[in-house]
Amino acid sequence: QLQASGRGLVQPGGSLRLSCAASGFTLDEDDYSIGWFRQAPGGEREGISCISTKDASTYYSDSVKGRFTISRDGANDTVYLQMNSLKPEDSAVYYCKAARGTASSWGQGTLVTVSS
Repeated sequence: QLQASGRGLVQPGGSLRLSCAASGFTLDEDDYSIGWFRQAPGGEREGISCISTKDASTYYSDSVKGRFTISRDGANDTVYLQMNSLKPEDSAVYYCKAARGTASSWGQGTLVTVSS
């Protein structure tokens, strides 16, 4: 299972780091895709970033590109999402997901609120 953490309230322009830790399986293998998604109240869940354990390639949605950075700590089976220059529209419940072939696992959501 995946455990997401790092929820918080931050002012616009601030930073926050989310963590997604795996337990019961390891992310230190070369065929996982680990992604971060978010869902604002009344909105649909959107994928915002992912990283491949095969080649460390990354993806960012246009809405977070240049502000968010995804990274992986293979030794600790944890994926991070560093979020900088946060905006009120970044407020959402954030989820992580690990996918391998046709199998996938979701972490529970963690709430991020950006407000002054």
